[in-house]
Amino acid sequence: MKNRYVVIMAGGKGERFWPQSRLKRPKHLLPIVGNSPMLSQTIERLEGLVPPDRVFVITNAEQRKAVLETCPTLLPERVIGEPEGRDTAAAVGLAALLVEKEGDDAAFALLPADHVIEDSEGFRATLEAAFAASEAEDFLVTVGIKPTFPSTGYGYLQRGRQLDLPVSSSLSQVDRFVEKPDLETARAYLENGTYFWNAGMFVWRPSVILAEIDRLTPKLALGLSELKTGWENSGNLEQAMATIYPSLEKISIDFAVMEKADAVVMVESAFDWDDVGEWPAIARHCPQDENGNVFKGMGLAIDSSENLTFSEDGHCISLLGVKDLIVVQSGDATMICHKDCAQQVKELARRVSDLHPELG
Repeated sequence: MKNRYVVIMAGGKGERFWPQSRLKRPKHLLPIVGNSPMLSQTIERLEGLVPPDRVFVITNAEQRKAVLETCPTLLPERVIGEPEGRDTAAAVGLAALLVEKEGDDAAFALLPADHVIEDSEGFRATLEAAFAASEAEDFLVTVGIKPTFPSTGYGYLQRGRQLDLPVSSSLSQVDRFVEKPDLETARAYLENGTYFWNAGMFVWRPSVILAEIDRLTPKLALGLSELKTGWENSGNLEQAMATIYPSLEKISIDFAVMEKADAVVMVESAFDWDDVGEWPAIARHCPQDENGNVFKGMGLAIDSSENLTFSEDGHCISLLGVKDLIVVQSGDATMICHKDCAQQVKELARRVSDLHPELG
C-alpha cells in the first residue's frame, strides 16, 4: 500500500462563532456540533484511511499547545504552528513541503478541521477515490458536495465532462470555480445540476501542487523555496518559519491556483456535509421546540420563535416575545443579534477585540 498523508488546516479564530470561539479556544477546538471538539472529530474520521503518524496539523503558534492538549493522539512534531496567518495558499505550500520531506512524492489530502460529517464511511470512500486519482495522474483533485439547498454562503465549482478512469466512477473535470452567489444565482445553480459546493478539500502530490504554485504564483513559490532552503540549512523548521513565513504572499489557494489551473478534477462526495460557518447553521444539527427555538445549554422561551441560544456553566437564557434572535453567553461576554446579521458577527468580534483585547 502506498504511503498517504493528511494535512488538517486548523488555524484561525472562528470569529463568526464569537463569543464562544476566541483566539485561545477557537471553533475547531470546541464541540460546536456534537460532544467532542471539531478537530477531534476530524481526526477520528481518518481512522482506517491513514495511520495516526501520517497526520499533520497546521495551526497558528498561539494555538499549538491547545491543539496538542485537545488531540493527544497527534505527534508533537506533526503539529506545526504558523507564526502568522498568510491565507490558504501559503499553508498549502507549507503542507506540500512537509509531505515532500517524507519522500516518495506521496499523495496527501488537505482537509479543514471544523466541518460536520456524520457518514465517516462515505467520507473515507470518497477520499480513497481522490487519493487514487491523484496517484494515477498529475491531477489537482477536489471534492464536490451535491448541494441540498440554494446556499449563498458557499463557493461553488462546476462539473465538466466525466473522466473514464478506473480509479473512480464519479471523477469529472472541473470547468470553473465560482464565488459565493446571490440567492437567485444559487437557485439557478441548484436547478442546473452541474454545480457543487466547494468544500475546500483537496488531494494531490507535493510535486504537482508545488509545480502549479511555481507556474501560477511565482512570488509565493520563491518564498516557499526560501523557506525550504532555510529549513534544510538550519535543520529547524520553526526557526526557518519565524524568519521567512511572515513575508510569504498572502493569497487563497483558490485565487492563486485552483481557478487558473488546467488539471483540476472533482470527485463527487458520498457523504453528508456542513461547514457550520456561522451560528444559524447549528440549528440544522440540534433539536428544536415546537416553535423552532434551539437551546444549547439552559433556556426557556415564551411567545418566542425561531431563536437560537447558547449558554455555559448553568447560565439560563430566557426569551419573551422575540423572534429570529441569536443569543450567546460564553465566559465574560454575551452577544445578541438578529439571525439576518449572523455574517456580521466576525466584524463585531474584531471591534470588541479592538476595544477589549482580553475578550478576543
